[in-house]
Amino acid sequence: MILKKAGIGPAPRRSGPAWTQFLRSQAQAILATGFFTIDRLDGTTAYALTMIEHATRWIGAAAHPTAAWTVQTARNALMDLEGQADRFKFLIRDRGPQFTASFDAVFASADIEIVTTAVRPPVMNAIQERWHRSVRAELLDRSLVWNLAHLRRVLTEYESFYNEHRPHCVLGQAAPPKPLPDNVVVLDQFRATGHDRIGGTLHGYHMED
Repeated sequence: MILKKAGIGPAPRRSGPAWTQFLRSQAQAILATGFFTIDRLDGTTAYALTMIEHATRWIGAAAHPTAAWTVQTARNALMDLEGQADRFKFLIRDRGPQFTASFDAVFASADIEIVTTAVRPPVMNAIQERWHRSVRAELLDRSLVWNLAHLRRVLTEYESFYNEHRPHCVLGQAAPPKPLPDNVVVLDQFRATGHDRIGGTLHGYHMED
């Protein structure tokens, strides 16, 4: 009652919009990153650092993700944006020890503000966590990873498949760089041809006249 009389709203609204409102209003300007682990056949564990934005997915893998490797990976990610880094204002990441001040400085140099999540709240980086779930369910749970070189190869192949061929519900079953056509497509004029990827783990299709 005292706060209400003083004109102070509920705690989540005192300093700005709620988290979901922030994500929705800034969706086109947000990058997100995070690590996940992969068990290999020799009993060792590899770490994959992924980065996601509205239209593309980017993956890097390492056996032991040191701070130096993570910083170099951040530089590579900015180069992969191909001069479009100025479109982004925020990078969401967790509080993992691999994310050092040097890592943050790489993005700060591109005027991208680092936004850290709270401790162990996967919902605050839900899009990134959903990507991790997809790559596990569609690739890693169906593949035997021999070594680091093999892991990098299959992750690169899956990244290409995910971006260019896999339909996405949020995009109306289109792929990120391939929006659905405005006009109606008469499928009788085309023939769908399928092909296997990664030994049949993934299946792609393309249309032929």
